[in-house]
Amino acid sequence: MPRRSGEAIAIREATATDIPAILAIYKAAEIDHDAAFTVEEAAAQLAAFRAYPSYRVFVAVLHGAVAGTYALLVLDNLAKRGRPSAIVEDVAVSPEAQGKGIGSAMMRHAMELCRQAGCYKLALSSNLKRTEAHDFYEHLGFKRHGYSYIVPIE
Repeated sequence: MPRRSGEAIAIREATATDIPAILAIYKAAEIDHDAAFTVEEAAAQLAAFRAYPSYRVFVAVLHGAVAGTYALLVLDNLAKRGRPSAIVEDVAVSPEAQGKGIGSAMMRHAMELCRQAGCYKLALSSNLKRTEAHDFYEHLGFKRHGYSYIVPIE
């Protein structure tokens, strides 16, 4: 269902009080396949992110409730004449808030932060099985570029 006018989506940096909602969204989106953080562990991790110069977790708030989340890491480069690049991770919207423009608002927010940082690209990876997510990202202007590889480090 499309978002009705008057339903403003606010996006802000996550705080420790947002962690229970973020963890619930991750669980619903099946982002954490293994053992998820406890609230206390996640709070410590969020605090550790602040030691990075530009690694932040954001939340989208609709009607006073956290309805979506994403993480953004802006990376300095030695190549590209020092222009940074960015990676967006862990994009998720609560099931009851899907279809209300929250994912689009979060990605537009990430792109604007990247523009402000002078990034030459914003990258993300998506599981091959998530074809609806691929359509969503392409609709926002993301292009398929090369291949994404991972090697599990155990």
